[in-house]
Amino acid sequence: MRTLVLSLVATIALLLPARAETPVDVELFLAVDVSRSMAPSELEIQRRGYAEALVSEDVIRAIQFGGPHGQIALTYTEWAGVRSQRVIVEWTLVRTRADAEAFAAQLTANFDEALRRTSISGLIDHALPRFEDNGFAGERLVIDISGDGPNNAGRPVLAARAEAEARGITINGLPLMTREGMGAQWHLDDLDEYYRQCVVSGPTAFVIPVLRWEDFTDAVRRKLILELSDRQPDDMPVRRAQGYDCLIGEKIWNQYFGDWN
Repeated sequence: MRTLVLSLVATIALLLPARAETPVDVELFLAVDVSRSMAPSELEIQRRGYAEALVSEDVIRAIQFGGPHGQIALTYTEWAGVRSQRVIVEWTLVRTRADAEAFAAQLTANFDEALRRTSISGLIDHALPRFEDNGFAGERLVIDISGDGPNNAGRPVLAARAEAEARGITINGLPLMTREGMGAQWHLDDLDEYYRQCVVSGPTAFVIPVLRWEDFTDAVRRKLILELSDRQPDDMPVRRAQGYDCLIGEKIWNQYFGDWN
């Protein structure tokens, strides 16, 4: 009898339709650097900057008119080391201003401490499986990475980026090129070029550097509008010739602390 029941259950399961996925214009994975090179005030600026940008009129318009579905799936994760990622807001359907305001409210409900190390590759490895079985079917998949330094932990960033490329996932970058906070040894004068050469990927990928914290919210707003509309900046600089050392962060770590892993 038990065998018959199990057989019937299995048959019914096969006949049932698969769980429907909500169609959206883009599944956008917001990944925000909270490594210890960030001061507490900078961590708060980032949360508040994203919250303010998300509820701006231009971003709401881009959500509603940037694609055929008029809605997006959005999640917000803070990251640092190889296994140091914390999900602040899970995948959420955003279609209206009220949806965006509710998402923004979760970002500013509280503020957490910084985490250790900087692993862009670890963040990408964390992000890739989170596009699977998340309840959404996006026309495009995008990882949006902000960070104030190069990869210095985990596997090389180029290897992780290649996996994202193979799955058709776009990676955009928001390099934070300010000079406040700790960790001056990690600052790269050309961090924007590091992101162009070593981090971002996809035919419409782009980089928007932030040079001053007072410009952060505007940079995020601009970035979101471009991502939701599947466009690149009109003033996007030409990428330099290949040859950038994408292991520069690991080499700096070795110089100060020894084996970067």
